[in-house]
Amino acid sequence: MTLQSNNATIASTMLRVKVDRDEPTELHEQVAGEIRRAIADGEALPGERLPPARDLAAVLGVNTNTVLRAVRVLRDEGLLDFRRGRGVTVAATPQRGAVVARARELVRFARQQGYRVDELVGIIEQIG
Repeated sequence: MTLQSNNATIASTMLRVKVDRDEPTELHEQVAGEIRRAIADGEALPGERLPPARDLAAVLGVNTNTVLRAVRVLRDEGLLDFRRGRGVTVAATPQRGAVVARARELVRFARQQGYRVDELVGIIEQIG
C-alpha cells in the first residue's frame, strides 16, 4: 500500500492484494488484515486518509459492504477514525490499537464481574 500526499490514498499495494475466497477467513477480515498490515508497516500513518470504500472494494473485487465492515472492525480496534467531511483516517499505530482492543476486553470483563467503568479506572489507578 502506498500513500501519497495529504490526501493519502492506499493504492499500489492494494492493487496487488487479492482476497482469497477459498480461505476460511471471512472476506472482511482479510480486508481488515491488509489495512492493519499497511498501518503496521508505516505505509498508512496516523492522520492519513483512506480512499472511499467503493474504490477499495473495486480494487479488491469485493462488495462495498465488505470493505465497510472491515473498516468498522478497525474503527472498533482504535486504528481508524470516522470524521464527517474528512472520511476515514488512520487514528493510531498498531500498538495503540492493540492496547485499545485489550482495554475493551477488560471493560467487558469488568462489567461481567459487576464493576462500573469508574470503578475499573480506580483499580487501574491503584495498580498503575
